[in-house]
Amino acid sequence: MMRLNLVLLLGVLLSALYLVNVQYESRRVYSELDRAQSQALKLAAENERLQVEKRAQATSARVESLAKSKLQMRAATPAVTSYVSYAAAAPASAAQVSQP
Repeated sequence: MMRLNLVLLLGVLLSALYLVNVQYESRRVYSELDRAQSQALKLAAENERLQVEKRAQATSARVESLAKSKLQMRAATPAVTSYVSYAAAAPASAAQVSQP
């Protein structure tokens, strides 16, 4: 009878230690999950901020001002437009088509 009591006592102690260990692991995993969720929220907010900043950087007015200031570009006007005529090239190509 004494051996049975000792075996049962040992079983109860082992199951109690296992239960404590499982609860500790559960709390650790839950806190890790909570940290991961808060990190995901921070990353989502950072992504949204970067998307807004990207859209602000790509506006046409900003691109135009950068082109004028850094690249010394200017807007196309009829005064600076050069027109090219292809009149001389048209008869030569017509003559090549009729030869064969």
